[in-house]
Amino acid sequence: MNRRNTKVVNVGNISIGGNSPISVQSMANTDTKDVEATLKQVVELQQAGCDIVRLAIYDEECIDTIKIIKEQTDIPLVADIHFDYRLAIQSIKAGIDKLRINPGNIGATENVKKVVDAAKERHIPIRIGVNSGSLKKDILYKYGNTSKALGESALEHVKILEDLGYEEIVISLKSSDVIKTIDAYKYISQYVDYPLHIGITEAGTLFEGTIKSSIGIGYLLAEGIGDTIRVSLTASPIKEVEVGMAILKSLGLRREGVDIVSCPTCGRCKIDLLSIADEVREKTKHIDYPLKIAVMGCVVNGPGEARDADIGIAGGGEGKVALFKRGEIIGSYPKERAVELLLSGIQELIDDNERYRNNPSL
Repeated sequence: MNRRNTKVVNVGNISIGGNSPISVQSMANTDTKDVEATLKQVVELQQAGCDIVRLAIYDEECIDTIKIIKEQTDIPLVADIHFDYRLAIQSIKAGIDKLRINPGNIGATENVKKVVDAAKERHIPIRIGVNSGSLKKDILYKYGNTSKALGESALEHVKILEDLGYEEIVISLKSSDVIKTIDAYKYISQYVDYPLHIGITEAGTLFEGTIKSSIGIGYLLAEGIGDTIRVSLTASPIKEVEVGMAILKSLGLRREGVDIVSCPTCGRCKIDLLSIADEVREKTKHIDYPLKIAVMGCVVNGPGEARDADIGIAGGGEGKVALFKRGEIIGSYPKERAVELLLSGIQELIDDNERYRNNPSL
């Protein structure tokens, strides 16, 4: 797919825009003033594959947490600021890598200028975050609560920063309405080339939110729109990262880690495919090799439909499973050994790949 050509903005050690990989973001849901809990969650998010973590900075005590986390991790941090421009400036001094503000609620132009001057000095990008639930009255009066209202609100805020000579900008315009969000991003894409942070805000619980986010984010990415994503779920931030990574993998935009394919089962299935697939997923989620693993219910759907898998198992008759590699069955074994055999085969593939990587003449 052809990605929209955007400017490059650096957030700590991560680049957003241009040809940079699409990054996955999440937001800590701990009380930012609770240093121990927040640091623990930030580390867990990084281990789960998160590229950038946002923190709610709502008073001066939160600033101390920024300093401590920056001392102990290298993951880029974003300060989420509302209303108090002084917190934005203090966050910059504390080592924050990016600001998320709404220039319209920071106050007078001179206050916005103070934030911009501080950001400009340290090359701290600013994400303009516009949500359909917080549009100004004049925008709502002119455009209604529409996708164009989101786009025009963002453009208004962009102009504020540009007039102050600042262009290290990232834009987001989100709604809980999937179609409105899609249309808003398509609208603003016609007018600016700043990188876009995309997502469906307040998407809902793990089930509903995953569906809405997959449709909205997936559609935009397939259209080449979007440089960094956040899946907003009423669930653990770790789940947000897992869903975000899965969306990118499904579109071929991320290739590290395993890709598990499994069939929906039918009357031919004679093994407990659900528990086997869940166990395989849990025991391989730490693997960063780009392997495709198949967990299939029967040999009809096994080596045939999953022929392009690096390795897989398929249920057979009489309590057996077939183990196959790249479409070729290499043995039949008791179903109780299904996960064990699959994990052993995966490790062999990784070892073989490592040997070839270290000695291509093999």
